[in-house]
Amino acid sequence: MAPSAISTELTKQQAIPTSKSDPTKQQTPLEAISQGVTLPGIPLFSSYDKHRAWILTHMAGAFRVFARKGFTEGISGHISVRDPENPHTFWTNPLAKHFATLTASDMVLVDYSGAVVGGNTSRPANGAGFLIHSAVHKARPDVHAACHMHGKAGKAWSAFGKKLEMINQDVCYFYGEAQAVYEEFGGIVFSEEEGKRLAAALGEKGKGMILRNHGLLTVGSTVDEAAYLYTLMERSCEIQLMVDAAAALSGNDKIYIDDEAAEYTFRMGSDPETLYWEFQPDLDYEYEMANGAFEK
Repeated sequence: MAPSAISTELTKQQAIPTSKSDPTKQQTPLEAISQGVTLPGIPLFSSYDKHRAWILTHMAGAFRVFARKGFTEGISGHISVRDPENPHTFWTNPLAKHFATLTASDMVLVDYSGAVVGGNTSRPANGAGFLIHSAVHKARPDVHAACHMHGKAGKAWSAFGKKLEMINQDVCYFYGEAQAVYEEFGGIVFSEEEGKRLAAALGEKGKGMILRNHGLLTVGSTVDEAAYLYTLMERSCEIQLMVDAAAALSGNDKIYIDDEAAEYTFRMGSDPETLYWEFQPDLDYEYEMANGAFEK
């Protein structure tokens, strides 16, 4: 069944409004989405210690969001975040501790050689996770956080070894080079070379990647961005599967978003500050439910 595509003159004529603070410049995506006062940018910190504490709290919160959304699978799944003071090291979760119970003090600090150099030393980190995340952090200096989980919809869609299609507004955040596919599967990642191939497949601009027969990987400039993109990619896989099944049953053609509209949506919605804010409602909810317990 051949796909059909639509485009509208309204979409093609959309222009970015001028900045609220400087009429000689275009609005930032965060300004454009804020009707009234603009949401503040990503926080800045006066010391590495304060920045580190903030990162670890948001990291623990992200794991709790993932637990609530059902992304746990035994001892699989990991998040990594660069240390702000020593960027050749990164924080990750301890092996075999449920995401819903993680706190800031549970996190393990690992260097590029695989040595545990700080944080919680009472449990190991995930060996396969180390090889994946260290390769990504080495290859992409702009990546400060990475998330890899074995969620149900992500695993299901990964069996096709294909990119997600631009079939709704939200999935456009993975438009073009922002989405990649790792087309190999050689079992659990226990070799440095496998990690390097995976990082190479992500490319220089990748934000999300489908690992064939495995799961999903997302990256970002903050743990909030990477975590939101993971939740979005997992949900997008679920929707893709639903749409494909419905199309097969009904005989209806899928209607794709055209490239111009998809690129515009990507540009106006997938910048680091907007993606940081996309995650805050889920994080705030977990904070309320846990009474801030994951800060410890």
